[in-house]
Amino acid sequence: MKNFPQPKTFPPGAKLIDGVWAQVISPKETTSNRPALFLDRDGVVCVEKNYMQRVEDVVLTPGAIDIIKLANKKNIPAILVTNQAGIGYGYYGWDEFANVQARLLDDISSLGGAIDGVFACPFHEKGVPPWDHPSHPARKPNPGMILMAAELMGVDLNPSWIIGDRTSDILAGKNAGLAGGMHVLTGHGTNAGERENALSQASGDFAVKVGDDISFADKLLPLLAQ
Repeated sequence: MKNFPQPKTFPPGAKLIDGVWAQVISPKETTSNRPALFLDRDGVVCVEKNYMQRVEDVVLTPGAIDIIKLANKKNIPAILVTNQAGIGYGYYGWDEFANVQARLLDDISSLGGAIDGVFACPFHEKGVPPWDHPSHPARKPNPGMILMAAELMGVDLNPSWIIGDRTSDILAGKNAGLAGGMHVLTGHGTNAGERENALSQASGDFAVKVGDDISFADKLLPLLAQ
């Protein structure tokens, strides 16, 4: 069993589970048996800042607060699932991550929205010890963070959706058994091949939709609220 670095203090509801950040913000009785809206953080909810570690770099993307508030209104848990290679590479630690998260959650709250849970994976195949792992179960495109959210928050994965700017986000949703994923063109979404590769993940039991940014998810939420 590896000893993983810990933050100086954990915010309410947060802990590390085998090195993965798991923060349950809303009471489980309010999220159990509900379809969830899983959201990649950087490039989807926040403007992309590679390896973001400074609170002053936190800027919400256009439409992010509106979609989060709409999910809140429809009692759809909004859950962040974010790969944090910057921790894996040793560029920053959990304290910087926690500070950025606190600013993000405060900004969302000040605008009338709420995030129900936050899950973050620091592991990377090129990470420095103890974050080095060839294909950690929690690192997207693997489904571990989504499955952890289901275990801790009781959300119903089958009708849930994920929004991401990378194919790995969409694949994580598919691998977790979600209903579908939406690929957006913010963040890394315009990188060569990302949109085409995301669309190629569609199958008979997994839908893939597209939008310019997270605001296009207003078409998804009625599906989740059924």
